[in-house]
Amino acid sequence: MNKPASIPWFHKNLSMAVVLVFVAFLFACGSSATATPSATSSPTGGSTEPSATKAPQATASASTPVPVPAATKAPSQPAKLTGTLNMGQSDMGRFTAHPRLVGNPGLFLISAAPVGETLFTFDADRKLTTMLAKAWNISADFKTWTFELEQGVQLHKGYGEMTSEDVVWSYNQWSDNAKHPRGSIVKNFWQNAAGSVKTPDDYTVVVNTGQPVAQAPIFEFLAFPFGGATWVSSKKQFDDMGEDEVDRNIAATGSWEFVQDESAQFWKMKAVENHWRQTPDFAELIFWEIPEESARVAGFQTGQLDTFVMAFDSIATVEEVEGSKFVTVPQAGTMVLNFYGNWYLGAGTDEERQGYNPELPWVSSNSDLSSPEWESARKVREAISLAINRPAIIDTLLLGFAKPGLLESFTGNEDVLNPGLEWKYDPVRAKELLSEAGYENGFVATLTTAKRGAPAEDAVCEAVANMLEEVGIQVRYQNLPYSTLRPTIVGRTYEGMTCHGIPIRTEPIVGLSIHLKDTAFTHGWEVAELEDNIVKGNQTVDPAALDAIQRDIGQFMFDQVVQPALYSWDAVWPVGPRIEEWTEYVKHTDTRNINGFEFMRHR
Repeated sequence: MNKPASIPWFHKNLSMAVVLVFVAFLFACGSSATATPSATSSPTGGSTEPSATKAPQATASASTPVPVPAATKAPSQPAKLTGTLNMGQSDMGRFTAHPRLVGNPGLFLISAAPVGETLFTFDADRKLTTMLAKAWNISADFKTWTFELEQGVQLHKGYGEMTSEDVVWSYNQWSDNAKHPRGSIVKNFWQNAAGSVKTPDDYTVVVNTGQPVAQAPIFEFLAFPFGGATWVSSKKQFDDMGEDEVDRNIAATGSWEFVQDESAQFWKMKAVENHWRQTPDFAELIFWEIPEESARVAGFQTGQLDTFVMAFDSIATVEEVEGSKFVTVPQAGTMVLNFYGNWYLGAGTDEERQGYNPELPWVSSNSDLSSPEWESARKVREAISLAINRPAIIDTLLLGFAKPGLLESFTGNEDVLNPGLEWKYDPVRAKELLSEAGYENGFVATLTTAKRGAPAEDAVCEAVANMLEEVGIQVRYQNLPYSTLRPTIVGRTYEGMTCHGIPIRTEPIVGLSIHLKDTAFTHGWEVAELEDNIVKGNQTVDPAALDAIQRDIGQFMFDQVVQPALYSWDAVWPVGPRIEEWTEYVKHTDTRNINGFEFMRHR
């Protein structure tokens, strides 16, 4: 599919002034010895010959079926790598990659590039398939996981072949990463006090978890690209150079090797020749940090960018660029509304979260679900959800490339939920609920866009703010870099709401685990009813029993208005006239941002 159909054409042209400003920006960077990376004509990398992705002989016990992926045919390799692939990002920050130190957006962008690789990925049907692990086995009691590693995988910067020692070292580091959104799950798997990790040889890792664990949360952090992904890097680099060098100049295993960055300007990567999995067509890849949509569009129009993070209302302008095409990915992510401050576990004790604030209208001073205080806060959350006109947002800001959502983590998994659940647009009822909760004159609330690369995320959040204003809620809207917002979320100090784009979950329990008290990241809730059921779900290996638990959690979240979804969107990625489409090679683990750069070819 080359171009999205049935698009109302508007916003036809950007002013020449904007175009010239952006061109001047790139040329200005080009004149700086420190700000502009030089072309790489002869990059070096791994020593194995590139080949099509293999269909591994995955093994498992009779009670543990393991999916075996179909072979993926890789595009033909060029005789010589040439040219620079330029991509426009909205928010990057400085390059950071040490498994113990990195947080988002680095987690997301490094796996999307990919500089790093992990053990697995997911195919176009979101079915698990292999990457650094060529086969795996789970014991019948769901306690022992055996990973057989690919042989001959070369680490960047001349650090030799990846072995089981690198895998174990990397995951011990990930286990201690306080910024990782799945940190507690990673640590429970790799460093369970009741379990063990063994390496019988250089290409085998055996993990005993000490207790049965559900597969879905484990495979998610072991797969890329994803904002909670992990990757394997060189232990020897750490031993030789220390953690600072690993963090700013990592030796990982991906198709792209990191070369240079300039904070808030660019990340430069060079192609790894003869990469074990997929050698790129371009000699180098540069991510440019360009916060303004108009500047990214201008860069595409003038040929300075080959692709970029694009808002839907730029589609018409992009289509007018001669030779432009589009890659479209259905149901790429879901936008949710988060209510922060609902941290009830430990409230009233020395463990009370700093951001627990029952003066926030959507936060209760009493964690008893039958209390008047709880019901008042619940009514406020319901009023806010009813005040949001989801169809209008989809039609006007997303140009129809979306559909209404219900609950975070259940998008794409709606069959798990009880039938008949729906968020209606009812501003009259919203005002009534606010009055019943004691806020007939409204209140003041903070709303912030969590910038995660979702289409039109700023415009959507501003529209939500306007809709809340219409029912009497005075909104203090914040437009912040995600790198500024995220520490206040991780630190449990943020007291507001967010519009937050997240990936489609392979299983609801994967996303639900972020509500656990011990996770690094949070969506604003720590409450006993969620904690107990999510822990139970993570220890449930029977699919029918897990579905029952997830259904109960979903009903609780709907009834109590915990993290209502706004919509799920389709991704539409611009393809510049210098490159071919790569739809066949898109990784569907997380498509909030563009991925598959190693498969982009010269046109």
